[in-house]
Amino acid sequence: MQAIILAAGMGRRLKKLTENQPKCMVTVNGIPMIERMMKQLDHCHLERIIIVTGHKGEELQSFVSSLPLSTPVTYIDNPVYKTTNNIYSLYLAKDQLLKDDTILLESDLIFEQEVLTQIINDPYPNLALVAHFESWMDGTVVLLDEQDNIMKFLTRKDFRFEDIHSYYKTVNIYKFSRNFSTTHYVPFLEAYSKALGNNEYYEQVLKVISLLDDHDLKATRLENGFWYEIDDEQDLDIAESIFTDSQSRLSRLSKRFGGYWRYPGLLDFCYLVNPYFPNSRFMGEIKASFEALTTSYPSGLDVNNLLAAKSLGLDRNQVLTGNGAAELIKPLLRSFKNAVGVLRPSFEEYGACSQNAVYFSVTTPDYTYTAQDIMDFYNDKELDALVLVNPDNPTGNYIPKKEVLSLARYCKARGITFILDESFIDFSSAEESPSLMCQEILDEYTNLVLIKSISKSYGVPGLRLGLLTCSDPEIISLVRKELPIWNINSLAEYFLQIFEKYQSDYHAALERFKGTREKLYQSLHSIRQLKLYPSQANFIMCEITDGCLATQIAELLLNRYNILVKDLSRKPGMEGREIIRIAVRTEADNERLADALKHILR
Repeated sequence: MQAIILAAGMGRRLKKLTENQPKCMVTVNGIPMIERMMKQLDHCHLERIIIVTGHKGEELQSFVSSLPLSTPVTYIDNPVYKTTNNIYSLYLAKDQLLKDDTILLESDLIFEQEVLTQIINDPYPNLALVAHFESWMDGTVVLLDEQDNIMKFLTRKDFRFEDIHSYYKTVNIYKFSRNFSTTHYVPFLEAYSKALGNNEYYEQVLKVISLLDDHDLKATRLENGFWYEIDDEQDLDIAESIFTDSQSRLSRLSKRFGGYWRYPGLLDFCYLVNPYFPNSRFMGEIKASFEALTTSYPSGLDVNNLLAAKSLGLDRNQVLTGNGAAELIKPLLRSFKNAVGVLRPSFEEYGACSQNAVYFSVTTPDYTYTAQDIMDFYNDKELDALVLVNPDNPTGNYIPKKEVLSLARYCKARGITFILDESFIDFSSAEESPSLMCQEILDEYTNLVLIKSISKSYGVPGLRLGLLTCSDPEIISLVRKELPIWNINSLAEYFLQIFEKYQSDYHAALERFKGTREKLYQSLHSIRQLKLYPSQANFIMCEITDGCLATQIAELLLNRYNILVKDLSRKPGMEGREIIRIAVRTEADNERLADALKHILR
């Protein structure tokens, strides 16, 4: 078996990075892509490696010749690389295709060794390596039958986004037997090039061959190993966070704060959402209006405040919508000149936005605390405001409604603004109506500011929606003046507009969620090395008790199972404790996580 690498292209989308070097010599974490690929191929003990060069071909040949390889390497030059596409590069190598079984690769790929091993070791002679299509992907897409026969190579005209669940993206690694090249690929390659020219892609030939009854080409679905195709600087940035050493991967990924939908197969147990809402009916209504929403300006702040107030049953003059709760928290907290009481550990945004935070550190072994504990601590301290997240993040601690009202009265008596974050309150099963977000309570406690992140409970973090409500017009005015006229987009506005008619679906989703959380709790409880903390939120905090570090467990979950969890061992107020936070997802996802933890901790 031999390998043919197509490396003639200019890589214009990588801009200055490819001005003076071939695209495949761009480095990922300091290692040129071609160096990594050549060493991986060398590990496979092939007869030869053929590289089709073009842009900066002499530099590429010189670099590859300097690598310590045991496999012979030959080169074919594409002198017209500027005006042709990769079909011509492969056409130039057609005689090589006729000599041996071939692994065909594009040079802008980066992958783990398992990816290459899978297609080489597969006994079927003619294969396209494919991965399940994800929304970030671009390029050649195929349809498969149950026996992994390639039924069709889809054109842009054929592609339907509503059918992507059944699509597979080619990884741009193929295996052709010498016989297949002789009887099928090379004859069709020659005919196609003569008929339609050389400014095409070699997959076009495969598309034609796939129309034959006996085309003999199958797919092998990628099972293990990471891969990425690098076309532009964003691809390169993501690849560097995937293809790094196992210790750095977790920290690099965590510092991105999201965007994980671009990471193949990553299961996100770090960020917190509702796994059962919005339902398909709700999403269908949004999709039906997507074109109008994305091509139209959203309404101004007044209209969106009205929409939010209407769905919550509140006074429109007492509600503000934000581009996420963070947009509302920042101006609110910075308006206080004197001390603000903040609990720790808790959501760090409140402490970070306060000019003078006075921390109540939770020191109980199980991180529980009561309203009375908070009042006792701050009784001799002068405060402008006091912050409570209930249920708390990340501990899951819950204070009953009656006690929270006593804290509101305590703050009112002392002239303290009481900031209550209820982002997780809808997940609570502790009592019938745990929230303080009602007009009667707001009217009675003008010192009460309620904040809610829509992302957490309603399952729409991509819309970036948050709410603030308060009956004190001075506080509303103070925060409002910091907000732009158009601070939320049309999709978020439409969510507020239609949510009210889906209230029953939302409450059904919450009930289903509570059962799922209990099942996950019981599953994790069976792992003796984990100490679980009761939670009224959409996550479970777990302490590792067998001497393992939380960082080690988080790294193993990511590197072995492609599962991301939150490592809390360095969080302020939790130092010295080996704790991870696990989001509650669907039952199938939760089972995968529990099984992974059982294997790691057995």
